[in-house]
Amino acid sequence: MNTKAVVLTLFFIMIVSSCSKNIDYSAEFIKQTSGRYLFNQDAVIDVFYDNNTLFLKWKGAEKIKPIVLDSNTFFVADLYKKLQFVQHPKTKAWYLSEISNNHENTISYDYLKVADSFKTPSMYLKDKEYNKALLGYLDIQKQDSTSVFINESDFNRLGYDFLRENKYQDAIHVFKINVALYPESDNVYDSLADAYVRSGDSLQAFVNYSKALEYNSGNQRAKNYVELYNKKSK
Repeated sequence: MNTKAVVLTLFFIMIVSSCSKNIDYSAEFIKQTSGRYLFNQDAVIDVFYDNNTLFLKWKGAEKIKPIVLDSNTFFVADLYKKLQFVQHPKTKAWYLSEISNNHENTISYDYLKVADSFKTPSMYLKDKEYNKALLGYLDIQKQDSTSVFINESDFNRLGYDFLRENKYQDAIHVFKINVALYPESDNVYDSLADAYVRSGDSLQAFVNYSKALEYNSGNQRAKNYVELYNKKSK
């Protein structure tokens, strides 16, 4: 974003902020709108109220105070979006709807309110619920195989972060997720084998290095390990 755009954005936020209203939300409205809204395949917006004041939690920010425009509508500077609470007339489900400057009277149902217990794949991953995380990532992959939320390099990086902390089992779980998502990549087997070597499981290291060689016969590290293992096994 260039300097002019930044200045205009800050100016807009200042103008909107000056219009922020204090709303006396009813207990029923707070009950209906509080909760978790699905922002995308791997992120949620948490809506909550503190002393009758609306707050959001999003992407690590624990307490975002939006600019309240009316009882249903608010502007979130962090998202640079104007949102409103809406209830679907048929399903009765609650949503956060984006309000377009060009179509302010058009109601869209953008971010569905889900159960408070709902977790995205990355939330399961953070909580080390690896099987549930994998199911979530596989579902994302079915919907969009090029999704940024299932990047092979990101999982590989996380796995090696665990290895550096000597958390071998956590690393193995993460590398297994990568294997499930990218079963034809020699690199995912190579990394998993490396984790098994460090954890002391030579057999599984051999199995996965062998698998890596199936997809890349030029993988020298895998070739060296397999040859050495075979010599010791004779």
